[in-house]
Amino acid sequence: MDFEEKMEPEDSETDEGPSWVPQSRDRLSACASFSDYAGKKRKQDPHSDAESLARATEDNDEEDPDASSDSLHDSEEPCNKKVKPVGRNTGVTGIITPVKTPALKRLGQSIQRSISFRTEARPLPAMPPIRSRQKASSFPRRRSSQLWSDTVDCRASDLSAREIKRQEIIYELTQSEKQLIEDLNLVKKVYYEPMLKLDILTESELGQIFGTLDSLIPLHEDCLSRLERLRGAEKTVEAVGPTLLQWFPCLEAYITYCCNQVAAKALLDQKKQDRRVDHFLRLCQESSFSRKLDLWNFLDLPRSRLVKYPLLLKEIKKCTPADHPDEEALPDAIELIQNIVEQVNQKTGEAECQFYRQGLCYLEEGQRVPEILCSRFIYCHGELKSTKGQKLHVFLFELVLVLTRPVVSDREGTVQFQVYRQPLPAQHLLLEDIPDGEAGSSGSFRGAFTGNDKVKNCFRVSSRGRSKAQSHSLQANDSFNKQQWISCLRQAIVQSRDSEAHTGQSSRFSPDSDLSNIAELSLSSDIEMVG
Repeated sequence: MDFEEKMEPEDSETDEGPSWVPQSRDRLSACASFSDYAGKKRKQDPHSDAESLARATEDNDEEDPDASSDSLHDSEEPCNKKVKPVGRNTGVTGIITPVKTPALKRLGQSIQRSISFRTEARPLPAMPPIRSRQKASSFPRRRSSQLWSDTVDCRASDLSAREIKRQEIIYELTQSEKQLIEDLNLVKKVYYEPMLKLDILTESELGQIFGTLDSLIPLHEDCLSRLERLRGAEKTVEAVGPTLLQWFPCLEAYITYCCNQVAAKALLDQKKQDRRVDHFLRLCQESSFSRKLDLWNFLDLPRSRLVKYPLLLKEIKKCTPADHPDEEALPDAIELIQNIVEQVNQKTGEAECQFYRQGLCYLEEGQRVPEILCSRFIYCHGELKSTKGQKLHVFLFELVLVLTRPVVSDREGTVQFQVYRQPLPAQHLLLEDIPDGEAGSSGSFRGAFTGNDKVKNCFRVSSRGRSKAQSHSLQANDSFNKQQWISCLRQAIVQSRDSEAHTGQSSRFSPDSDLSNIAELSLSSDIEMVG
């Protein structure tokens, strides 16, 4: 398994769902019909209508003509208020006889508004109280993007642009170390300890999934402490190379952790079939502290961090002047960390190869070819489709290509890989690229596609050697996946044939060997592949 730089997922909030759900509110109903309301009023005060009319008449006699004209103008203005329509028998006209005096018109309008609005102005029901969090999380919901220049006054300091950039990279190295420690502590406190306490997984299962993660925390705390002590009074770092040169040997502890990751990922995926485990992990991922990262994202952070050390140091070296105290130590530190990464990569590849080799099951004893046992690493593996649309899991080991079908072997959900057809030794392998559309026109993949579907992302592998000749047309998920497979197949073919030419037998090679002659190969012709 090659270490490729894996960018840390962009930090984001994880509180996907609100803490309360608003309930749908039904349209407010009227308290009663107008006729009932009017009837009740008349029962309570039978003379109220007459008295109101009498008082209105007296007021009208005392009003001056100007007020009368104003009220008339007011009554003629359009009303923007939305008035609930009432029936003919229950309307205002059924109670108040139309009159010509403006004062009575205004009185009727005010009564109509008061009754109409009575059904709409009822107080809204109290909203359910918002459930507040009992305790704020001690883990940050999103990462701080603070720069070194935000902590100092660069205008007051006499630093060049190159030195400012150098200090920014060193500050990023320090801050990312601090963030890694926070995440490792989070995994321990939020995932490991609760799952053990709630008996969601056994201690043995948790030990296999989390591996030696707990031992990495003090290791990085030591690194952070050393880096912070390097900062002077002006918050600048003079030389970082000697400190890292002394600390990098501690990273050999990553060999044990990374070698366990293949088995850890397989067990975690298997245990996710358990509802309790899946429910707990989903709750954690939806919480604010996780930043939308799942458990495996956290468990893979140390590996991602390891491969970033060489990149950060190379950037620091680019900004370091020739006469700087760091100029001598940085190249040694870069070489050391690259050797450690390569060693971790090699050991992890061997562990991955052994894990999948043990997961193979054979239908025939003749399928146990010696190339499988002698292979030390895997170039790549993944899902491809056959000509009949059947999903196959294909392994490209160091010395052999193996096509398998995933099968579940027991109630626990353990997946094994049943070998499909005869394995193809890499030294006898022939590779052909199939242009898009040609696979369908030539009859291949006829069982997988119907109609006018254009077949894409296909290639063909065949073997002509000591065993019976066979050919397989395979389809990748997309063009990028196809190119990855073709690149790895070319690499395996070249190294196997170079080994055969030099030793006369299969030998063990590292996938990082010089492959300058790969570019001379053509995928359009099988003849050129035979060298």
